[in-house]
Amino acid sequence: MHPEHRPHAPVERAVTIHQPTPITPAPAAPLVPAPANGQVAAVQSIVLPDGRVVTGYAIDAAKPEPVAAKPLVSRTAVNLALGGIGFGAVCGGLLLLTTFIAALTALITQLIILAAVIFGGWIAVQIFGHGEGGNTFNIRKAIFKRNHFHS
Repeated sequence: MHPEHRPHAPVERAVTIHQPTPITPAPAAPLVPAPANGQVAAVQSIVLPDGRVVTGYAIDAAKPEPVAAKPLVSRTAVNLALGGIGFGAVCGGLLLLTTFIAALTALITQLIILAAVIFGGWIAVQIFGHGEGGNTFNIRKAIFKRNHFHS
């Protein structure tokens, strides 16, 4: 079912090895940083525990910026409070908006009913009213005897 596993011989590839080369310092005069106050800093030498001597100029430690006084209320608390006020304002506005829509719907419904009553009344007057050009019918009691009409 499955083909036999045939081991492959390792492939030989050419490898290039790079050896790091030491960088020799350029024979230039050492640069001496000029301090801000105009005086030349003193050269200091330190003997390390393994016997090596390190010589260099003393550098003043960087002074950190003074920390600003912490506010009484954290920025997160202020942002949460402002978010709550904004949410409350939006909810109130939405409540007013839905109230306005409901009132507008009621007004439109009342106007439709009023128009139906006025239009219906006008039609009733047209049908049942006595106008100058209308016909008047007097209906009397009619008598039918033996399929014969007697007025």
